[in-house]
Amino acid sequence: MFGLNKNATIKTEKDQAKMLEKLSTKMDNMRVAEYVEVLSNPVKLIWMNFILGLARGLGMGIGLTILLGLFLYILQSWVDLPFIGKLIADLLEIVEKSR
Repeated sequence: MFGLNKNATIKTEKDQAKMLEKLSTKMDNMRVAEYVEVLSNPVKLIWMNFILGLARGLGMGIGLTILLGLFLYILQSWVDLPFIGKLIADLLEIVEKSR
């Protein structure tokens, strides 16, 4: 695993210290300590999830607004077509009646 083959054994404390240092470096690289800290602090975990949820919701809202705007823009050019124009007029009439 850390530079040793499967059959190798750690014989001295110096070798153990080197292996521990390598392991520590790899754990730091993986940001395990930060992950464990977040998981061990429920308030921080809830706050982080709340902020992430707000960001996702805002992104979805903006994205949906853009997509619906493009859809309505394209739909406006289709109103002149006989079948689609009648369908849109019928939908608008249904909406007006439901008010």
